[in-house]
Order: sequence, then C-alpha cells, then structure tokens
Amino acid sequence: MDINRFKPLNETCWTLPKTTGEKRAEVQLYADRELLADMDDKVGEQILNVARLPGIVGPAMAMPDAHWGYGFPIGGVAAFDADLGGIISAGGVGFDISCGIRCLRTSLALDQLAPKAVQLADSLYRNIPAGVGQEGDIKLSTKEIDDIMLAGADWALARGYGVDEDLQYIEEHGCVKGADPRQVSELAKKRQRGEMGTLGSGNHYLEVQVVEKIFDPACAQAFGLHEGQILVSIHCGSRGLGHQIGTDYLVSLAKAAGRLGITLPDRELACAPINSPEGQAYLGAMNAAINCALANRQILAHLTREVFAHILPEARLETLFDVSHNTCKLEQHEVAGRMRWLYVHRKGATRAFAPGHPQLPERYRNAGQPVIIGGSMGTGSYVLAGLPGNPAYASASHGAGRAMSRNAALKRWHGRELIDELAGRGILIRTRSMRGAAEEAPGAYKDVDRVAEATEKAGLAKRVAFLRPKLCVKG
Repeated sequence: MDINRFKPLNETCWTLPKTTGEKRAEVQLYADRELLADMDDKVGEQILNVARLPGIVGPAMAMPDAHWGYGFPIGGVAAFDADLGGIISAGGVGFDISCGIRCLRTSLALDQLAPKAVQLADSLYRNIPAGVGQEGDIKLSTKEIDDIMLAGADWALARGYGVDEDLQYIEEHGCVKGADPRQVSELAKKRQRGEMGTLGSGNHYLEVQVVEKIFDPACAQAFGLHEGQILVSIHCGSRGLGHQIGTDYLVSLAKAAGRLGITLPDRELACAPINSPEGQAYLGAMNAAINCALANRQILAHLTREVFAHILPEARLETLFDVSHNTCKLEQHEVAGRMRWLYVHRKGATRAFAPGHPQLPERYRNAGQPVIIGGSMGTGSYVLAGLPGNPAYASASHGAGRAMSRNAALKRWHGRELIDELAGRGILIRTRSMRGAAEEAPGAYKDVDRVAEATEKAGLAKRVAFLRPKLCVKG
C-alpha cells in the first residue's frame, strides 16, 4: 500500500484525509509503518467504503492484521447507531459467523508432553473431525439445530459436553440474546446437521502450544499462565450454517438497500437499517449462528479433553477464554463524552474489554479480557489483555493476517515438504489436505510478532504471553 496516501496521527495510527466536499466518516488504520506498507491496496479502498455507510458513528477502523476481505476488510471495525439509521451488513460480519478461538490452559509442562506428542497428535487427528465436508458423530434433527441456535454452549453443556465452569469464561456466558431460528433457512440448518463438533478447513485448527515467554507477570498470573505450560487453542466457527446465512442475507440485504434507496459504495457491503425488517431478520439469524459457533467450540473442547484424558490422564484442561472475531454486537461505548448503545461490527477483529468491565469474569476483572491473536501453524500465537482507553470500540487484532493469497501460497510451497520442514523444527502437523497445508504456510501470513507489538503500541491490547506451537491438527 502506498503510505504516502495516509496521514500519520501517531506512530501506530493513520488516516486518509478527506477531499473537498467528501461526505464520509473518518478512516483510521492501526499499524506501524512497515505493516501499513505491506497491506494490499484493497484494504484502504474497503475501509474507505465502510466510512460511507449510513449511520456510522466515529471512524471506520482497520486493525494491524488487516487484509482484503469480502465487503469489510478482514480486521475491519465500525459502529452504527440504530436510532440514526445505522445499518447492519453481512459483509461486516463475514461468512464464518462467530469464528473464534477457545483457549484451554492445562496443568501440563512441556517435558510431560514431549514423550507423548506423536501419540497425542495422532489421537487428536483421529478424534477431532476436520476438513471440507467432514462430519462428526453428532447427527441432529432440525428441532435440535433450532435448540442449539437458542441455547448456545448451554445446549452442549446440558448434554455432557464440558463443565459448568466453562460458561464463566465464554463471551456472553456461552449464549447471546436475540437469536431467532425462524430467520435461518432450511438449507442452512440442513448443512449443520452433521457438523457440530467439527473443525472445518482453511485457517481453522486445533493447536497444542507451549508458553514460551511472559510479558506481563501480573496478568499472566490472573490468567493462570506460566512459562513452559502447555495450552490448547481451538480455532473454528459456525461451519456450514453460518456460511449459508451469510450467503442468504447478502441477497436479502442487497434487495433491502435497493428498496430503501441506500447507495452502496460496493455491492459486497449489502446492508439494511438495523431497525428495518430485513435488518432485524439478519440480526436474529446472525445471533443464532453465534450460538451455534459457541456450542461447536464447547463440544470440541470436550472432545479435546477426552483425548488428553486417554493419552495424558494427569492433565487438567480449563477454559482460559473463548472469544469470537466475526460478529456484530450491541454494546455501550463512550462517544464524545457520553455513553451510547452501538452495533459494533468486528470482521476479523476480537472484542477486548478493559479491566473493570462488568462483563468480565471476576478472575479477570482487574487484568482485562484475555485476547487471543492466533498465528500460523509454524510461528506462534499471543495472549493479550484488553486495555483502558482502547480507541477502537474495545477491539483488537485477531491473528497474524494473510500476507499473500492462497493461490500465491500454492505456487510457493508444497504441503509435504512444508510438513516435513516443520517436523524438523519440532512442530507436528496432522492434516487431511496437503493443498490446505500449503495454503496455510507460515510464510503466507504477516509477522505475528509485529502484529502483536503494533496492537500493544496502538493501545488496543497489551501482550501477556507468547505461545509456540508444538502440534497442530488442520482440515
């Protein structure tokens, strides 16, 4: 990206100056100079289009890991006021609604894992369904899918998947309000009947990691983290149901925009006023998909515990936190000195509440919300904590962010060679797709260390711990 187009507000925040007579909100991109220069030009174009949407409050923002997406850039954040004609956009949430990360801390140290690493990798691969079209052992009726969309992780817990304590450490305690299964198509429900308790493909994964470095000892203590400790991160979302909802509502929201005379700067930003019938329908369907994703990660956490109990029976696995990064949520934020209720779109961005926020579990109340920046399978991930004064509606980066397309990655890497190279570095990969492994090569992503550092310097979240991958299951 040509950084000469941008004006620096400080060393980690950049804006696009308005031209004479231009009517739009401000644009802010959070990144250091190198990360901004490495972003594709489409990020600037897309976030500029977001700034032109009706009812936006404050700036349209992009996180340090931002890259091109559908509608919003991935890493895009924007807030809208329903009472001022603010809109909701499927392109501002994403197709994989409520894609997120469940992070489990364990009682294991690296020296306990090492002798069983190969056995654990093989067992996780056999018992955690992953890949395009892969289904699990759970087969559900339409009525049961409806129940999941209403109850979220509570549905899974009631059927023996997990423990009561898990719910304390999931956003919204595992169930968002406002879900309306009636707004979800039968095709979407059909796609989900065999997909609960499955990982999916692409950048989704189950990764066993070791805490390699602590940045903030006080927060690490609150989060129950220490160097040499083994963690597990589960990255997935609402599977076929969420994707179909996104597909369905791109059509209905585009029709609503035309009916209501909303000029779309990009057809991928199909939207409707939040208070319109179409906006309310999408909101109900989106919340239903969020609950589906929360239940899915709850089941996957239980399956993971079962595998550990068989291979490493001394292990204790507790939920550190479960946070989504493809949502639109009604939240209260201070704007120009007064509190307002806003619908905050986070597309590839993680909520990052500051210390003292009433929605945080008591254990983390003084430390801030755990934030997970997921890396690629060969580099590493970060645990961070939300900061007071966050300038981006309590939002932060969600991952390293792609640096090149999947097609470009396929031309550069070969799956088998990549997996062998990572094994030589002590990282075990189990996957059903060599092509998928090549697409997800570590070199296809931005430098996660720079993303995490820029996230901290921008005041979005502070680094708490760095996690090094030891084994990874992918689709």
